[in-house]
This record gives sequence, structure tokens and C-alpha cells, in this order.
Amino acid sequence: MDQHSSDIVDYYTQRYREDQRLTARPQARLEWMRTTQLLRDLLPGPGARVLDIGGGTGEYARALVSAGYQVRLVDLVPSHVAQARDGHPPVEAQVGDARALPDADNGYDAALLLGPLYHLVRRADRLQALREAVRVTRPGGLVVAAVISRFAGPLDFAATGRLDERLLDEARALLSDGVNDPRIGFTHAYFHRVEEITDECAAAGLTDVVVHGVEGPAWTAAEAAAAANGPAHDAVFAAALDLARLYSSEPALISASAHLLAVGRVPTR
Repeated sequence: MDQHSSDIVDYYTQRYREDQRLTARPQARLEWMRTTQLLRDLLPGPGARVLDIGGGTGEYARALVSAGYQVRLVDLVPSHVAQARDGHPPVEAQVGDARALPDADNGYDAALLLGPLYHLVRRADRLQALREAVRVTRPGGLVVAAVISRFAGPLDFAATGRLDERLLDEARALLSDGVNDPRIGFTHAYFHRVEEITDECAAAGLTDVVVHGVEGPAWTAAEAAAAANGPAHDAVFAAALDLARLYSSEPALISASAHLLAVGRVPTR
């Protein structure tokens, strides 16, 4: 394991509770609700074979298993794999790197990359992970890849009253290079523009690529309302969810989401 990967494992093992992430904040709840809904809409029916690459502690995998899918999970972090195996329902899980999957060619109806592309700073590594997802997916199957929007961090800091001069300078730097500075939070990460993830999916061999904005354009309003603890925060959250559904693939608004979800098809050979 290289130093970059080791740092990521240390971050998720010692500093961050991935198993609690999707229930913690309005943005995270929107991410969970919209991602699960999009997966229901996009994936083939129950019984399909799904590889959850970088699936963390198994929240999405367990939802799919409960819905009748055959799911296997691969994750870089050993403690995540242990939690996935020990959850209810348990998930078949193995430690592995998204860039070198232990799975055979064409073994799945769909492959999910709902995390690895966040942490692969080099384009070559992201393409390798996408190509591995393509390799293990049958011709005609789907690859679903999540990335963090280039603008997510600064928008979050602004919505919650944390955008100071130092973070504004980082927002300017992100406009050009997309690389997160771990010293200001999170860990090694790359933040995408819509056109970048579209291009990377196409370069990896996927066709018919569509990008969805996951949380929608009003997730920052939901964060601000929750931070203020005002009486309307539930109504604001409900409105944000409605707009996330309505504007899911509206080109002018996709980048306003904190996360982007790219969906492409493996060409028939």
C-alpha cells in the first residue's frame, strides 16, 4: 500500500466515523435519500449482481441486499469491511483497491464507485478505477460513479457561517486544480467539475453517460436552516429534496449539488 492509500486508511480508521456519516447533517441525509432513489431507478431489478467498490461500512450495500440484490463489497479500509460483514443484513465484503479489483471479468450486472474517485487525486488513477469497474461489469451493464463537486466545500462553509479569508483563498485555488488541502479538513481528495467526470467516464470506455446532481441546488439552504435551528428547517429540507428530484439532471444546476453521480453503460462487445 502506498503512502497516499495508507493516509486514507488512517483517516477513516482513526479520525472519521463513516458508519455515521449519512445520518449526521441535512446534506448527508439528502445524499442518502437521493442516492438510494437513483439506484432504485437506474439499476436492473432485484436479483441483479452488484459490486460495491469502495462501499465503506456497507450502508448502500445493505439497502440493496434488503431489496433483493446480490451484492459484494470491496473497500480499502479493513475496519469498513469488518463493519459491512457484521451489519444487518451482513454483506459479503473483502479488502481491496479500486484500481486493482480481485474480481473476474464481466461478473456483475452493475458496479458502483460511490467513494473511491473522491480520493484518487491523479487522473490516471481515477481512469484506472473506472476501467476496473468496466472490466468486471458485463457488456450492457451499468457503472455508477460518485464524485464530490468542485464547489461543495466552499458552499458548505458559506451556508454554515464558516467561510473566512483562508477558506476563500482555498476556494480560489480549487477553481483551477480541484485538489483538496488536507490541512484544512477531510483527507486527500479531488473535487470534480461535471465535464471532468463526463470525460473520465468516456475515456474509461463508458457510453451514454449522464450526470445527476445528488443533493440538488437547495442543500445549502437546508444546511443554513438547520444551523439556525429555526421553525422552518423541516419545510426547507422537504423543499430541498423536492428540488433535488426535479432538477436531478438539469445541466444548469448539476454543479450546485455537493455530489455528482455519473451513470454510464458498458458497451456491448
